[in-house]
Amino acid sequence: MITAVFPGSFDPVTRGHLDLIQRASRLVDHLIVAVMVNTSKQPLFTMDEKVAMIQQEVQDLPNVTVQAATGLTVDFMTTVNATVLIRGLRNEQDFGYERDIAWMNKSLNDRIETVCLIARPPYAYFSSSLIKEVAKMGADISEYVPTAVAQKLHQRFQERRHG
Repeated sequence: MITAVFPGSFDPVTRGHLDLIQRASRLVDHLIVAVMVNTSKQPLFTMDEKVAMIQQEVQDLPNVTVQAATGLTVDFMTTVNATVLIRGLRNEQDFGYERDIAWMNKSLNDRIETVCLIARPPYAYFSSSLIKEVAKMGADISEYVPTAVAQKLHQRFQERRHG
């Protein structure tokens, strides 16, 4: 049985993330979406909120589970007995970064293989950070995130504006 992990901060989950999750789920027996902490970013949503948002969106994918995870991805993968790490590539800058991370992960755990999926054109041009910036200004972001996520984003920014 092949278990894979798709890690990310998912703050918030985007249609691009969900496309990668759906595609990766067809390649493995079990896909774990690992909601991780990105220490270089200040999150908009809590870990529990992000897990719940993703669970709502992947409920029709029977071989996909969503878990909160902390620490190194390779350590989490050992804990859940996963050997495949799924990553998405939007552009050549992503490739250089992901290559370096893959080499580091391989040096930490030789059993791990990194599989990179190329983002489809409609999803290759935006990130969660960019979506948050646009949403903060009140723009329609429904093209980039599921409806429920868009509502939560707008609600969170309203809460912050009105204290």
